[in-house]
Amino acid sequence: MGRTLSEHASKELLAGYGVPVPGERLVADADAAVAAAEALGFPVALKLCGEGIAHKTERGLVRLGLGDAAAVRAAAGELLAARRPEERGAGLLVAEMVSGRRELIAGLVRDPTFGPCVVLGLGGILTEALGDATFAVAPLSQADAHAMLDALEASALFTEPFRGEPALDRDALAEILVGLGRLGAERPEVASVDVNPLLVCGARPLAVDALVELGEPAAAAEPPAALDDGAVLERLRPLFHPRGVVIAGVSSHPGKFGFVTYHNLRRFPYDGELFPVTRDGAELLGRPTLADVSEVPEGRADLVFVCTPNQVNLELLRACAKRGVRAAFVASGGYGEAGPEGRERERELVALAEELGMVVAGPNGQGVISTPRSLCAQIVAPYPPPGPISVASQSGNLVSSFLNYAVSTGIGVSKAVSAGNSAQLGLADYLEYFAADPETGVALAYLEGVRDGARFVAAARRLTARKPLVLVKGGAAAEGQRAAASHTGALASDDRVFDGLCRQLGVLRAPTVEEAFEWAATFATQPLPRGRRTVVFTTAGGWGVLAADACAAAGLELIPLPDDLRAAIDELVPPRWSRNNPIDLAGGETRDTIPQVFDLVCAHPEVDAVLHLGLGIQAAQARLFRTGEFFPDHGLERITEFHERQDRRYARAAREASERHGKPVLSATELSRTHPDNPGPLGVREEGRLCHASAHRAVAALRALCDYAEFRRRT
Repeated sequence: MGRTLSEHASKELLAGYGVPVPGERLVADADAAVAAAEALGFPVALKLCGEGIAHKTERGLVRLGLGDAAAVRAAAGELLAARRPEERGAGLLVAEMVSGRRELIAGLVRDPTFGPCVVLGLGGILTEALGDATFAVAPLSQADAHAMLDALEASALFTEPFRGEPALDRDALAEILVGLGRLGAERPEVASVDVNPLLVCGARPLAVDALVELGEPAAAAEPPAALDDGAVLERLRPLFHPRGVVIAGVSSHPGKFGFVTYHNLRRFPYDGELFPVTRDGAELLGRPTLADVSEVPEGRADLVFVCTPNQVNLELLRACAKRGVRAAFVASGGYGEAGPEGRERERELVALAEELGMVVAGPNGQGVISTPRSLCAQIVAPYPPPGPISVASQSGNLVSSFLNYAVSTGIGVSKAVSAGNSAQLGLADYLEYFAADPETGVALAYLEGVRDGARFVAAARRLTARKPLVLVKGGAAAEGQRAAASHTGALASDDRVFDGLCRQLGVLRAPTVEEAFEWAATFATQPLPRGRRTVVFTTAGGWGVLAADACAAAGLELIPLPDDLRAAIDELVPPRWSRNNPIDLAGGETRDTIPQVFDLVCAHPEVDAVLHLGLGIQAAQARLFRTGEFFPDHGLERITEFHERQDRRYARAAREASERHGKPVLSATELSRTHPDNPGPLGVREEGRLCHASAHRAVAALRALCDYAEFRRRT
């Protein structure tokens, strides 16, 4: 049964974890209240205080600014008279009056997946109305705590002077948040903590009111056993780097999963041995097949792709294990997604796999890809070009979406796997593998839920300490708000907690599948920025204005153009150019100006990143020349070739300047969607980079680069 500590007992508990509170005394009657007030010094605050008493302000159980003994005595009588029958043991809390114009809320909630989570938000009466709050999973570091303050939309109210009051002491607030995290980890019987308001008195935060809810001790999540990189790679080596693949359940019908998988493995082709198993060992796609798994040469295959009915799969795994197979991808359905019988079948599958020392991906999965081995073991298209992105998804069709974007952009993939039902191997296992995998440069994931919060946190933390993780999450709209008596509980939702966790772990959470791929592709092809100082280089003013607005909204710093950089560009073009940031050359450039400006801007020490807008305009006109009735006469052939050649040259110049100076240069034009064969966006692709569809999309990707770079610097 839950229990609410009194405000005084709550504050005593919190004080032991570094949460500062005003001077106060707990007394039983009016005379003692007057004596306590005289000792503390007038004016004072007076509250009814006892176990189970919450929401005192709403009930009128608080009196503020009592300036003399008479006022204290009168208020004490009123408060004692307001006690409910079950509150007859409640006393009076006399506290020194403190003042401040800014209020925060801080506290602790226990998430059913991730355990104790610290909350920080805008406090006072607007707490739930505005919902400006952020979460972090305990325990917290000092850096985590500082990042929580910066994540608030209203952070400027606290990080800067406000109406004559100094900026909040960030370190003092961090100590409070770290202490709350420590309390959550050390005191499993504490169900929630609500410090509201956490009043900013000058620069110092003080817990003016506090509420601690107790409950049944929460089971502490056992930290997952950590494998070293070599063990992690070896564990999933048969899945992503198999020596040979058994395809069980191959059919002669082109519409069946077994046929499609065998075809796709042959189509690209896989660089190991293939052992297709059919019912009768008939020839298929011009080659013989095996009639039984027992015919597979021992030790020649270590992955089986399972397309057989689920009723025979246990026996199939036993037979495969005897031939040396150590991994299975189970495409078969009828498992956990099919109800109680299917869930039992799934448990049996996992139990057998662990008995055999085998890892199982799926069941009910789409497939696995490993481009370093030309492995396309999946029941659908497409197969992507090779590259540094590795994909893991709880939805098979979203794997296809990511792979389709890889095909269309040319930004390639190293590994891709659909987790299916995640009966044994889950998203955390794949993230752990991607962290150790030298062929993975950036991880890209889709998830809808997390079963084991501690395992997921450990895997994500291991990965983001080395490589970026871009993630898109489904199901947020279906997640309910927690029912809770405390303000901190009311602020907590599954998605808010997960969002705070992503920020804490350096996970880049994208709003859509398309943007998730764009961010991953940007990480795969651009250097990390040293800061947020951004220059926009555009061929037209309107694009630059909108890009400047987008930069401001995204928290990027659109810097004034440095004087020496302005002077250097003055030497290259007529004086009609914009002479500021955004840089618009206003048509005054010669054939060599744009590459020169790229180099000048990227070389400048006050510039961290560049957005390039308007690529492909001249090539678009060249297309009209080339496709019209007047081509190739009237001098059109020469100017057409010049424009097309120049736009390709600008794409190359952007990439070369970026690599030479180690700074991101992001190109954006709607032509990448409307006319992807335009030499401008096509040139960007030929240079191995992503051409964004708009300035806003490029800005979002650049913000992700900056966020991750800052995370790496502070951890």
